[in-house]
Amino acid sequence: MVSMHRTTKIAIMLAVDLLALPFCILVAMLLRVGDLSLAVHYGPLSYLLVALVTIAAFSMSDLYRAVIRFIDQRMLAVTGLTLGLAVTCVYVVLFAINDEKFPRSVLAIYWFIVFSYVVASRITVRNFLRNHMNRGPAGDAVAIYGAGESGAQLALTMRTSNEYRPVCFFDEKHVLNERTIAGLRVFHTDRLVEMVSALNIRSVVIAIPSVSPARLRDIMQRLAEAGVTTKILSRLMDLADDSIGAPEAIRALKFEDLLGRAPVPPRVELFARCVHGRAVLVTGAGGSIGSELCRQIVTLAPRTLHLLDHSEFALYTIKQELLGSHPEVRIEAHLGSVCNAGLVERVLQEGKIETIYHAAAYKHVPLVEANIVEGLRNNVLGAQVIANAAERFQVDTCVLISSDKAVRPTNIMGASKRIAELIFQAAATRFAPRTTFCMVRFGNVLGSSGSVIPLFQRQIAHGGPLTITDPDVSRYFMLIAEAAQLVIQAGAMAEGGDVFVLDMGEPVRIVDLARTMIVMSGLTEKTPHNPEGDIEIKYVGLFPGEKLHEELLTDGKVFPSEHPRIMRMKESALRPGILETYITCLMMACDTNDRAMIESMVKAIVSEYTPQCQPQPVPAVAPGPVLVRPHLLKRLTSFRI
Repeated sequence: MVSMHRTTKIAIMLAVDLLALPFCILVAMLLRVGDLSLAVHYGPLSYLLVALVTIAAFSMSDLYRAVIRFIDQRMLAVTGLTLGLAVTCVYVVLFAINDEKFPRSVLAIYWFIVFSYVVASRITVRNFLRNHMNRGPAGDAVAIYGAGESGAQLALTMRTSNEYRPVCFFDEKHVLNERTIAGLRVFHTDRLVEMVSALNIRSVVIAIPSVSPARLRDIMQRLAEAGVTTKILSRLMDLADDSIGAPEAIRALKFEDLLGRAPVPPRVELFARCVHGRAVLVTGAGGSIGSELCRQIVTLAPRTLHLLDHSEFALYTIKQELLGSHPEVRIEAHLGSVCNAGLVERVLQEGKIETIYHAAAYKHVPLVEANIVEGLRNNVLGAQVIANAAERFQVDTCVLISSDKAVRPTNIMGASKRIAELIFQAAATRFAPRTTFCMVRFGNVLGSSGSVIPLFQRQIAHGGPLTITDPDVSRYFMLIAEAAQLVIQAGAMAEGGDVFVLDMGEPVRIVDLARTMIVMSGLTEKTPHNPEGDIEIKYVGLFPGEKLHEELLTDGKVFPSEHPRIMRMKESALRPGILETYITCLMMACDTNDRAMIESMVKAIVSEYTPQCQPQPVPAVAPGPVLVRPHLLKRLTSFRI
C-alpha cells in the first residue's frame, strides 16, 4: 500500500467511501424510522446522492490529498466541519422544497455516523501503516523528560521511528505522577533512578523548549547520576513538519545550550557591507579566529580574499578548505609574518586591498608571559605595520581583533593587545577619514586553539584529572561563529577609533564548565563523597598573569550600535607622536631582553597594567604517556562543542 502510486491510493479511498457512505445513511435511516422496509423505501438513488454530496465535502476539506500516515486531529476536525456544512446545505434544500417524504432529522444522525466512520477508518489505516513500516529491530528504550505539549508530540513522532522506543515520561510536577499522556505513563523525577533500572532505559530526551541553561545543567547532572545519556529536542516546530522524523528532531547536547544566553544572530544588512565585491585581507588566516573569518567571508562573495599567515601548514589547510567549498572565489595565500612591513605593503598594493581583518597575534597567556620579547614584537609591531600600511595604501576599513585581557591587563599578552588597541586608536586620529580603524574585543572563544574546551576534552580522554587554576575563576564565552560575525559587523558599523564588545551575558565559572563537560561525556565526577567517580577535578593555582575574573568594559563611555547586542565604546588614547616614541623605546628595551626594563616601558604605555609581583609556581599538569581509554574516547566523540 505504501508503494502504490498516489492516484491509485485516492481511487481506492473513493471506492471504499462510495461503498461505505450509503451504508451509513441506511444505518441512520434505520435508527430514525426503526423499520428496514421503510428505510429501503426511499430507493438507492437517494442514498447515492447523499454519498456523492459527502464525498464532495471530503474533497473540499482535502481529506483525499492528506497523507494517511500523518493524518492528525486538525485534518479530522476540518473534515467534520466541512461535512457539517454539507449536511446543513442538504437540510436547507429539503426544507425549501418542502419534501415531507425524507425525514430531515436523519441528516443529523448521519453526520455522527459518517464522522465516526471517517475517524475510525483513517486512524485504523494510519496505525496499520505505521506499524507495518516500523517492523524491524526495536529501538533502544527512551524516556522523555517533560510531559508537556512538546513531550506529547515527541512521543507520537517517536512511534513512527525505528530508532527510538518511548517507554515513559519523567516530569517534576507531582500532579502528573502516575498519569498517562500520549499512551505513556508519567513518573515523577524522584523515581528517575528506580524507573531507569526497571525499564532498562538507555537515554532520555529533554523536551522542555523554554528550559534555562542553569536548569538544563541540573537536569543533565541528575540524568548522569542515573546512568543514562542525554539528548534534547531540537525545535518544537520540527515535530509539526511531516517530513521530519524523530531522528532529525532530536540531537545531542551542545555546549552552546549551556552558555547562559542565546547565540547572537548577525544583522544581514551589516554582514556584507565591507566584504561583498571587495578585496579583503585576513592576517593570521590559519588561526582559529582567522580561519573562521575566512569561512564567513567567502560566503559573502568578495572580489578577492587574501590570506596571510606565518604557518605554512595552517595557511595551506585553510586555503584548500576554502577552495573546496567556494571554488568560484579568488583566493590568494601569502606566507610570512605580519611584522614584515615589505610583505604587508606588497600585498596591499598588488591586491588593491579595501578591507583588513587583523587577527594575527600571539594569544596564549603563559607562553607569552615566558617569551615576552617575541610576544610584544609580534602583537605590537604587527599592529603598527598593519595600521601604517592601511593608511599608506588608503584601505577603506581596518579591524583589529583584540581581547578581554586588554582591559586592565595583568599579563604581557593582555598589555600587548592594549598597546595594539592604542595603535589603532592613534591611527584613527591621524588618518581619518581616509581609513576607518576600529577594534573588536571579546572573551574566550569556544573551540579555538588553546581554549579550555579542547584541553578538557583531551584530559577526559586520558581519564583525567581536569586541571583548573582556581575554583572561583570565571570567563566570558562565545561561539567561534559569533566571534567572526562580530568582527565582520564591527567594520560595517565603525566610525573610527571605536571599540566593539559583544553582549556576552554572565561569565561562566570554569569549574561549572568542567563539571558540565564531565556530564556531557556520560561520566561522573570523582570526589571524596563519590570515590567511585570517573574524572577528578584538580586545582593547580593561577598561572602567572592570570586573572580570576576577566572584564570586557573599561571606564570609557558605552554607546549603543546598530546591532542591539553589540556595544560601542570610546576610550582614552595617547597622542600619536607620544605613542610612537614609546613604542620605539619599548622595542629598544626588547633588544636588551631585560624583563624589568620591558615591563617598565609597558607600564609607561599602558598605565593600568599591573603585573604580578610574585608569580605562583604552576605544577606540571600535562598527562603522562597514558594511552587514551577507549570507552572514554567513545563517549567523548559524541560530545559536540
